[in-house]
Amino acid sequence: VQVVESGGGLVQAGGSRRLSCAASGTTASSLAMGWYRQAPGKQREFLARIDSDDDNTYTYYKESVKGRFTISKGNAENTMYLQMNGLKPEDTAVYYCKVNWVFGNYWGQGTQVTVSG
Repeated sequence: VQVVESGGGLVQAGGSRRLSCAASGTTASSLAMGWYRQAPGKQREFLARIDSDDDNTYTYYKESVKGRFTISKGNAENTMYLQMNGLKPEDTAVYYCKVNWVFGNYWGQGTQVTVSG
């Protein structure tokens, strides 16, 4: 199983960025997918999570990113996005994707987002 993030880069304050996460190596549907980030010298923190069953999709956000970040699932199985708007210098971090399956949880290698002020 492999989890890969993409879409990071340098962006000016106030700008937007869309991160992608794609998991491969299994045909099993994930139980949940989430985004986390880790800034230099800080612990990794939860940002957003998306769960879905046959009928509904549920999203959860860290309070401080509500209204600025939007998590969504892609059309392909086990793909996910994080749309980030109104970026601030304090959003600078390595952003990680985590995918939960019944057989375990897997992390990607991370993608760097740098917001210049």
